[in-house]
Amino acid sequence: MNLNRGRPITSMPGPSIIPDRVLNAMHRSMPNIYEGEIVDVSLSVFDDLPAIARTSGTAFIAISNGHGAWEMALTNTLRRGHKILVLESGRFAVGWGEQGQILGADIEVLYAPDRGPVDPAAVEERLRADANYEIKAILVVQVDTASGVWNDIAAIRKAIDAASHPALYMVDCVASLGCVEYLMDDWGIDITVGGSQKGLMVPPGIGMVWASDKALAAHQTADMRTPYWDWTARLSATAHYLRYCGTSPIQHIYAMREAIDMIKEEGLENIWHRHSIFASAVRAAVEAWSTPGGLEFNVKDPRHRSNSTTTILTGSVNAEQLRILCESNAGLTLGAGLGDLAETSFRIGHMGHLNPPTVLGTIGTTEAALAAIGAPVGASGSAAAAKVIAEALAG
Repeated sequence: MNLNRGRPITSMPGPSIIPDRVLNAMHRSMPNIYEGEIVDVSLSVFDDLPAIARTSGTAFIAISNGHGAWEMALTNTLRRGHKILVLESGRFAVGWGEQGQILGADIEVLYAPDRGPVDPAAVEERLRADANYEIKAILVVQVDTASGVWNDIAAIRKAIDAASHPALYMVDCVASLGCVEYLMDDWGIDITVGGSQKGLMVPPGIGMVWASDKALAAHQTADMRTPYWDWTARLSATAHYLRYCGTSPIQHIYAMREAIDMIKEEGLENIWHRHSIFASAVRAAVEAWSTPGGLEFNVKDPRHRSNSTTTILTGSVNAEQLRILCESNAGLTLGAGLGDLAETSFRIGHMGHLNPPTVLGTIGTTEAALAAIGAPVGASGSAAAAKVIAEALAG
């Protein structure tokens, strides 16, 4: 029976639900890109972006997805032959490192324990062994969108400091900014990479890089620089539109302006708290569903399960059948598994523009689909999630 006739819900871990306010802000004719309102709005976005990452550093905008922002970060700070230490905790830090390898860097991967986060002690040990400081950059993701692992970025910084190592510390926050606590300056991060399409509630197409003074100093000797991504050209541009190395992404600028206004209105701390509640509701549901041979969490340690996305192993359950039924017959889009987990998992994104109906609707529909395909479940995830929401509503 096809029941998909209402407004669909997207519950994959990005692109996330776009608020109507943001969509409406994009509906406008093409302006003069050289002067006037679009320049003022764009400058205001640049001015407000540092607060999103809790930094006084410089913000850059890349007309790209997060992968483009990865390249902007690497090409502007490193030299060919530089060694990069990649801290694996899933798929995306490794992907960033592979990009660096293609650009001419020497890559070393430090693997996390199976289905777990980066081990700060292992990072410290490896850096202490690097007596000649051959490692020039350290890459890690705060939340890996594929595995659902949430890394302790502050603890990794302490490990770097304990080893007295000067490498640039680079953090991918594409799946975490606007969802979980992130303090770039307080945690001593040199490069932060973000994307527009997840917690920031804007359609895909904008990548962001925040650079510390240390990163800007490294830029002076970087030899991977390319004309399009080059920070020097963007910072010294006499015409504002050249901050984008050409025509600015007009609709996305207006979308970012509206999204940032919404974030300001709610307050980042309140946003982080709201995400923690909804993540707890999703985790309560998965805990209830879990049963031998059926569903279980991918991330073993509860302390490192992300507040923005949850990856669920399916055991004997057909993950593709579940997702197709939810999307085609019920109007719910769940995230597909990625990489090695492509056929054995699905993902629930709980990021951005969410409220209890969104989260409980996702849980209830998923539970109904599990029942429809005869999947084994331990107990009602809907009841467990509703209990978490009820406790939050009660104050």
